[in-house]
Amino acid sequence: MLTSALRVTKPDPADLLAWYDRHRRDLPWRAKPGETADPYRVWLSEIMLQQTTVAAVKPFYQRFLERFPTVTALAEAPVEAVMQAWAGLGYYSRARNLHACAKAVVDKHGGSFPAIEAELLKLKGVGAYTAAAVAAIAFGEPAAAVDGNVERVVSRLFAIEDPLPKAKPQIRALTQEMVPTDRPGDFAQALMDLGATICTPKRPACALCPWMKPCRARAAGLQETFPRKQKKETGPLRKGAAFVVLRADDSVLLRTRPPQGLLGGMAEAPTSAWETDYEPSRAVLDAPIEARWQRLPGTVRHVFTHFPLELTVLFAKVPKGTPAPDDMRWTPRRELPGEALPGVMKKVLAHALGEAAPVKGTPKGKRAQSA
Repeated sequence: MLTSALRVTKPDPADLLAWYDRHRRDLPWRAKPGETADPYRVWLSEIMLQQTTVAAVKPFYQRFLERFPTVTALAEAPVEAVMQAWAGLGYYSRARNLHACAKAVVDKHGGSFPAIEAELLKLKGVGAYTAAAVAAIAFGEPAAAVDGNVERVVSRLFAIEDPLPKAKPQIRALTQEMVPTDRPGDFAQALMDLGATICTPKRPACALCPWMKPCRARAAGLQETFPRKQKKETGPLRKGAAFVVLRADDSVLLRTRPPQGLLGGMAEAPTSAWETDYEPSRAVLDAPIEARWQRLPGTVRHVFTHFPLELTVLFAKVPKGTPAPDDMRWTPRRELPGEALPGVMKKVLAHALGEAAPVKGTPKGKRAQSA
């Protein structure tokens, strides 16, 4: 607890906004000073930034916007095209929800995003943070947009002892109290920038912070210990086998995962089930076709949000004209970059096919916390 000697002043939103006016980041989805924010661009960027860094999102955002420049264009596109454009960003349920949300905006709201936070919350894939961010930035509603950056800033500012996620309601309430009525969108973006560039997870630049004086954690010399966090529990290691088949016409056997669940709707090389007690020595029994299978040395490892995965890769070559099993297809190797392949499958194909396969993995890192 803080002693009376460490009592500090109340944080003033005006100080943060003055800092933001001088140091705001130039981001492709952010309106320039004096411009009106485009709700579609704000919403699109916020969905992309979930669990992903700004650096990773920038090139994807530009390409995605060129392909789907409006919410109507996105709504009218086949979901397969959306999934393909999203490939490499990870957390693929976001892409399915993005498409469903765009269709709802077009079908139920005439192609215009609702301007009220409560109505935005009703849209598919729009959570509390995204609804508040769009409402504040695009429509000027005094909503508290609280993401990981804001949680860190506010937990340090008020030295909140409760660990996350227990502290979330308190952080949101304190943030809401600070939102100004005249520039709520700039305030929301200023908090994001402060957390991304000054109030970073490690070695925060407190001397450059506009809220250095009112920050209780800094006054106590404990800024790097906030926010308090409960230890995360990672699920047990799962194992499985992936089967890469190369046909004599240089085509690769692929299938599409079920629309629901992990990596739903994405393309993949056929795999076995992913289980904690999977026995790689029996992997050939799960092969999709009869062939002379070669077990490749090493394994492919990938870490999902809730569990790590280790895949044994089996490789086979088959004659030209070999038919694909039901619910599978042959894709020319040169067209693999056009498939909606998640990061783990890019690793599998690169492991089996070498540099001719798409090898770029899924961007890692949480949303803009180390932008």
